[in-house]
Amino acid sequence: MMKSKTIIISNRLPVKIVEQDGQYLLSASEGGLATGLGSIYKKGENIWIGWPGIDVPPERQDEVTRQLAQLNLIPVFLTAEEINGYYEGFSNEILWPVFHYMITYANYEQTYWDAYKKVNDKFADIADSHIQNGDTVWVHDYQLLLLPCLIRTRKPQVTIGFFQHIPFPSYEIFRLIPWREELITGLFGADLIGFHTFDDVRHFLSTASRLSSANYADNIVTYQERQIVVEAFPMGIDDEKFEKFKDNELVKTHIKSFEEAQAGVQVILTIDRLDYSKGILQRLQAFELLLQNYPKYQGHIALYMIVVPSRDSVPQYRELKEQIDQLVGNINARYRTLNWLPVHYFYRSFPIEVLSALYRTADICLVTPMRDGMNLVSKEYVASRTNDTGVLILSEMAGASKELNDALIVNPNNIGETMRAILQALNMSLAEQQVRMRNMRSNVTKFNIHLWVKNFMDKLEEVKTMQASLLTKYVNAPVRTVIRSDYDEATERYLFLDYDGTLVGFNSNIDRVSPDEELYTIMSDLISDPLNKVIVISGRRHETLEEWFGNMKIDLIAEHGAWQKKYGEEWKSLPLLTDKWKQEVRTVLETYTDRTPGSFIEDKSYSLVWHYRKVEKGLGELRANEIMNHLRMMLADKGLQLMAGNKVLEFKNIEVNKGKAALNWMHDNEPDFILAIGDDVTDEDIFKALPATAYTVKVGGNLSAARFYLRNPAEVRALLKGFTS
Repeated sequence: MMKSKTIIISNRLPVKIVEQDGQYLLSASEGGLATGLGSIYKKGENIWIGWPGIDVPPERQDEVTRQLAQLNLIPVFLTAEEINGYYEGFSNEILWPVFHYMITYANYEQTYWDAYKKVNDKFADIADSHIQNGDTVWVHDYQLLLLPCLIRTRKPQVTIGFFQHIPFPSYEIFRLIPWREELITGLFGADLIGFHTFDDVRHFLSTASRLSSANYADNIVTYQERQIVVEAFPMGIDDEKFEKFKDNELVKTHIKSFEEAQAGVQVILTIDRLDYSKGILQRLQAFELLLQNYPKYQGHIALYMIVVPSRDSVPQYRELKEQIDQLVGNINARYRTLNWLPVHYFYRSFPIEVLSALYRTADICLVTPMRDGMNLVSKEYVASRTNDTGVLILSEMAGASKELNDALIVNPNNIGETMRAILQALNMSLAEQQVRMRNMRSNVTKFNIHLWVKNFMDKLEEVKTMQASLLTKYVNAPVRTVIRSDYDEATERYLFLDYDGTLVGFNSNIDRVSPDEELYTIMSDLISDPLNKVIVISGRRHETLEEWFGNMKIDLIAEHGAWQKKYGEEWKSLPLLTDKWKQEVRTVLETYTDRTPGSFIEDKSYSLVWHYRKVEKGLGELRANEIMNHLRMMLADKGLQLMAGNKVLEFKNIEVNKGKAALNWMHDNEPDFILAIGDDVTDEDIFKALPATAYTVKVGGNLSAARFYLRNPAEVRALLKGFTS
C-alpha cells in the first residue's frame, strides 16, 4: 500500500531560477512561507507544485522538470500570455484591488477571467497526475481560488486545505466581482479554509451564505452535503532566523556604519513593496506634518524609507512611484540642511543582512498599510529587537495588529493620529519600550511560522475526523437493496413519513404544497399492502392533514404530536396541553413581524410558528436570533420549547415531541421493519427515539442522528416507489 503524501500548491515555487550561459541555475527562496513549509515538502514523497517563475521554452521543460524534481518540486509551465492574463490580469488587476478595498482600480476584463480559469485548470491537471486517494493537498492564495473544487471533482477522496494570504473583503465589496459565485464555489472544494484574522473569516462566511446555497453555523459551512471549516490562523515568521542575525559579522559591520552615520538622530524605519495598499504617501504626509508642527525635531529624526520595486510598468504603480518621488523630493528640499537629510529614500531591495541591521538600529518601525492580510515586516522588526527596545507603530488595518496589540495602533487614514503616534514613540521611556517589546516578542516567538504550519495541518486532520464522524451514509443502490430485502422479509412494517421537505419540496407560500397525483399514487400503493402501517407525522395543522389524507387508510400525527388520529378514529389532542401562553408570545412575534418584510406568523392549536422563508437572506437569520434571545427566559418559565427549523421558529409545549409520538404509536407493537424519513430538527427526535435497527433517513443533509440520508423529496419518492414496484 502506498503511503499517503502531502502536496503543497501555490502560484510560485519556493525557488529562484536564472538563466546564465545557457544553463538554468536554481537557488532556494528566502521567504517565510518557503521556510515554514520546508518542514513538509522536503520530506519523503511530499511535493510542492507551482510556476517556476520564468518562461521556459517547450524544448527545455524536461530539463527544468528534472532539476526541480531533485528538490521535490513540480513545475507548472505557463506561457507569457497565460501569466499576463491569469496573474498580471485577473489576480492583480481584479482580485488584489478588490480584496484590498481599492475597487476603483479593478479592471473586470472577460479575457482575464478566461485566462484565470484556464490556468487553474492547468494546475488541476498537473496536481491530478500526482495525487492518490488519501493524500493531503494544501492550496495557497488568491491566484488559485478555483483549484480546491477542480481537485475535489477529479479526486473526491482527497483532503484539501486552502489558505488565503491577503485579506478577504466584506460581502458588499466581494459581490462587485462579476464571477463571484464561481470563485466562492471554487473554494468550497476545500475541507478547511484558513485566513489570517477572524474579520476575514466573518466576511467569508457572510459572503458564502449570500452568494450560494451554503448555510453556516458557527464556523462550519455546509454545502452540497459537505462540511467545510473556516478558521483564522495568524501567520508567523521564522523568529529564530532574525534573532540569530545578532551574531552575524556582516550584520554587525552594517550596524556599526549605520550608528556612526546617524549619531544623535532617532531613526524611523519603513519597508514596503511598491503598492497602493501600503499607505506610503500617507506615512510621508504624517512625517512632514511632524517636521512642520514640531520644528525642534528637525535635524534630530530621520525616516529611512525602503520601497521594493514592484509592477512599475502598470499605470497605477508608476503614478504612485512618481507621487512618492515628488513628496520625498519636496520634504528633503524644504527641510534638509548641509549635514542632515530628513528622508533617506531607497527604491530597491536589500540583502537580508542589511535589513536585519536596519531592524536592530531603527528606534521606531512605522508599518501603516491601508489594508494588509498580516504584514510580516512588523513581526520581523519585533523578532530582531533582542534587547527589547524600540517602538512599533502599526496600522489597525494590518492583520498583525490583532496580535501585536502592544504596538502603537493607528488608523492609517488619519494623518494627525499617525503623527501623534510618532511623537509618542520618540518620547517613550526605555522602561515602557521594554515592557511593550517583551510582550510582543513573546507573541512572535510562540506563534512562529512552524506553529502556524502545525496548527493548520493539525486542524485539517481534525476536520476530516469530524466530517467522518458526522457522516450519515447515503442511500445508494447497495443500501436500497438491503432496505428492500428487509422490507420484503418483514411481517409488520411501520413507515413514519414527515411531509414538508420530505414528501414534497418547500414553497415560500405554505398553502401551495398540497399533495399531487404522484404522491397520492405512492401513498395508495403503500397502504394497499396489509403489512404496512403508514403514519404521516408533520408539523402541519391537524385540519390540513385531515383535508389531504383524512379519507385514506393512513394514521396522522399533526403539529409534531399535539394532535393524533388513528385511521377510522377521531382526532385526539395530547392531554393537559394549554394554549394560554400563546397571546404573550404572539405579541412579541408581531412586533418582529412588523419590522421584517416577508415574515408571517402561523397559528396552530398548541404552537405558534414564525416563518421567514421570504425574508431577505441575512435579515431573517438576524431577526430569528433576536427573537430567540428575547423569548429565551419566558419560554423556560412557561415550560415551552423553541424549535429552530428550516426558515421557521416554532414555539410549542415541551410535552409535544415527534419522538414521543412515534414511540407511543408503537406501544405494545414490535414491528420487524421501521422506516422514518424527515428533513427537519423536529425529526431528529424520532431518529433518536427509534430502536437502532430502524431505518432512519434524513432528507437534504448528512448532519443527523439518522443512519442514512437522501438529497431531496424526489429521492424519497423514488425510495418509496421502489417498495411497491
